Amino acid sequence: MLTVHAADLLLPGGGRAPVPGGAVLVRGGEIGAVGPYEEVAAAHPGARLRRWPGVLTPGLVNPYGPELLERAYHPDPREAAELGTEPLTGEALAALELTDSRWGASARRGVQRLLAHGVVAVAGELRRRAVVDAVTRVGLSLEQRSDDPPGPPSLDPLADGRPLAEALVRPLGPVGAAATFAVFDAPDEAALLTRGAGSCVATVIAGRLLHRTR
Repeated sequence: MLTVHAADLLLPGGGRAPVPGGAVLVRGGEIGAVGPYEEVAAAHPGARLRRWPGVLTPGLVNPYGPELLERAYHPDPREAAELGTEPLTGEALAALELTDSRWGASARRGVQRLLAHGVVAVAGELRRRAVVDAVTRVGLSLEQRSDDPPGPPSLDPLADGRPLAEALVRPLGPVGAAATFAVFDAPDEAALLTRGAGSCVATVIAGRLLHRTR
């Protein structure tokens, strides 16, 4: 199936110029075309259309993979009365004495929170098999990092003024590459950096729409 994802502004990355009214054609799990919506749609008249408000960018990489998924516990909503809703670390985490099963469930919830920030990859070495399984099953890629980032860990890869170019896992394209990208409710790059990655309205990994708010 062919699907055109169109947005108010396309930021393809890799030093390429922004494309107002841009679009990405998804063919299966791959990119079929990237460019102005009118050109992409005209070349593929039978494609389904998904139109998003805001900015479409390559997916983001979060540099705090181990910190967010193996050194923090993401409570189940059913545990909110006892544990709250925010990730638990330090002594509060140690007191839980988690089993592999609970680590895996926590990681799955953490991955969903990452997807809600346009994250398609995490950096850092993951050591728990249950956590690795939770990450790779969804399709997040595992990236290397040369040293520990300064912190504090955040679900938002754009926190603390990190430039967008540094947060992109890789540019969109070429044709045939994995169709992996995110859309944010912001009119341009400056607004996105101000609002943060929590403004994500859609996250697509290898053609699969894994998060959406609209």
